[in-house]
Parts: sequence; C-alpha cells; structure tokens
Amino acid sequence: MSKRKLSRQQAWRVEKIQEERAKRAARRDAAAEQAVSGGELGPEQEGLVIAHYGTQVAVESAPGVSQRCHIRANIEGLVTGDRVVWCEGDPTGVVVAQLARHSVLSRPDPHGRLKAVAANIDQIFVVIAPHPEPHANLVDRYLVAAEAVAIEPVILVNKSDLLDGDPALRAQMEALVTIYPRLGYRVLYTASRQGGLRALQEALRARISVFVGQSGVGKSSLVNALLPEAGLRVGALSANTRKGTHTTTTAQLFHLACGGSLIDSPGIREFGLWHMERLEVAQGFREFRPHLGHCKFRDCRHEQEPGCAILAALESGAISQSRLDSYRHIVASLEVA
Repeated sequence: MSKRKLSRQQAWRVEKIQEERAKRAARRDAAAEQAVSGGELGPEQEGLVIAHYGTQVAVESAPGVSQRCHIRANIEGLVTGDRVVWCEGDPTGVVVAQLARHSVLSRPDPHGRLKAVAANIDQIFVVIAPHPEPHANLVDRYLVAAEAVAIEPVILVNKSDLLDGDPALRAQMEALVTIYPRLGYRVLYTASRQGGLRALQEALRARISVFVGQSGVGKSSLVNALLPEAGLRVGALSANTRKGTHTTTTAQLFHLACGGSLIDSPGIREFGLWHMERLEVAQGFREFRPHLGHCKFRDCRHEQEPGCAILAALESGAISQSRLDSYRHIVASLEVA
C-alpha cells in the first residue's frame, strides 16, 4: 500500500510543528549552556540516571537524593542506569557528560530502529508465569538477546502459587524450564502475593537487575512486593486474551532493601531480534557454540545439509530438538522481517 500523500496545508502544518519543536529544543539547549558557562550551577559530580522523562532525566547523587536535569545538546541516548557527570542547579541541573557503559539492553522501537532502554545492567530476569501461557521460543529470544550483550540471564517463574493444586499446569511449566539448568541458567520460583521472595532477594543483592517478559507476568507486582513504596500500577490480565495490559510507561531504577538495585522497564510481548545476523543468533544458544564453525559448509543453515555439526550434535543428544526448533523459528523471523 502506497503512503497517503499530504495536502499542501497538511505538509505546511507538519513543517511548522517540526520547526516549533526544534526551536523549543534549541531554547532548552541554550538555557542549559548559559547555566553551565555562566557559573549558575554547582561543581561537576558523578551521578546515576534513575529515570527518563522525555527531554529531562532524574539524576541521583546519593541514594534517595536526586534532581531533574536537562541534557546537554551533544549528549544523545541517555537511559536509566547510565552513569553521568552533572551539575546541580536551581531548580534544574544539567547533565554535561555521559560515562562509559559496561552493558546496554536495547529493543526495536515502533519504527523498527534499535533503541537502548537501560544501561549498566548486571543481570536480566526473564519473567514468565503460568498465565499468560509461556512459550519456549519467547524465553529463548530473551536468552539470546541477553547472551548477545553479555548480560547474565536468570529465568524467573512468577505466580508459582498457581501451580499448587494443579498437577497438569505444574507439569507443563516443569517441562518448559527443565532444560535450562542443564545449560547453566538459573531458574527461580516466586509467588509475590504469598511473600515467597527470599531466593529472588538473594539473587538481587548487590547487583543492578532488570525484569523483562510478556505483559501480565507480574513484573510490576514483583517490584511492589520488593519495594512497596514504589507503588507501581498493576494491570489485570484480559479475560479474553489472557495477556496483560501495559502499565509501566518509563524505565525507573529502584534501590532495594536487600542491597541491590532494580530497573523496571516497560513490558513488551515480543522481543525483536531482527537486528541480529544468523550466526549471532546461533552464538546466543550456549550449547551450539562448541559446534559452530565445524560444519562441512561455511554457510550451513543447520537444516539438512550433509556434514552439519549442529545436526550431528542433535543426533548425539548434545542439542535438544526444542532448542533447535527455537533457533530455526528465530532465524525464520529474521529473514521475513
């Protein structure tokens, strides 16, 4: 379908709106530069971005002490978790520099461009629950994404109290997650409404973590249980689709009583990996790595080629059929994106 052509009046209005936005941005930048050069701000200090609000960020200088700040014009792409250099002001400070990151979590935006959502994360909790129904392919997408950015993933089964008294549901969940400990992934069970959080609190200690997963799996409920004063809005599952509603609108960093920090990021139902090449996806499957590069053909697709090392590993039991199916499903989705 071809794009609808704008009328001259519509095009003029779009141009005027863009001009006005550019002027406002220029005025903000000029005010920030004047404050920096005019000595109206305090001395430079390091801080932590704990929330992002469009053209401003909240920067923390010490636990519980933060200020909203403008961002200097030459700094782009700041996200929650970034370490920055900033100057205190009245009423608004200014971020003057961004420090190096040791990790960054990204996902495609609505326009298909890869966009950072959180930085300097130590571990990613892939949150699943009995409802909405989890699927191995979705879990594997999160794991591949975590492997690609070298952030440790942990699988977190939330709402585990729903498994009690339902043997069929428990068997279904155990069949899904049983393979992951054998691959070196930790699997934790939580029930936030019943206070079953001890193992999770221990895993969060002294680290910066992020929860990812489908909407409705209880990420915000977990944050509320870990940090009641956060007061995040929690959305109920749709009665028709059994999927959740999006309740978190901006990434925020919270300090936990257990000594760790948690970035709560907007819920997403799909985790796009279209920006990755086929070999990168294969590298994201831990059990594939010893066999990669040993196929007879350099461009082997691991389908039915003779001399395929991945298929040989499948035959020997070193790779499971379900994980190979996940790999093929992800690669197929890349090729049609």
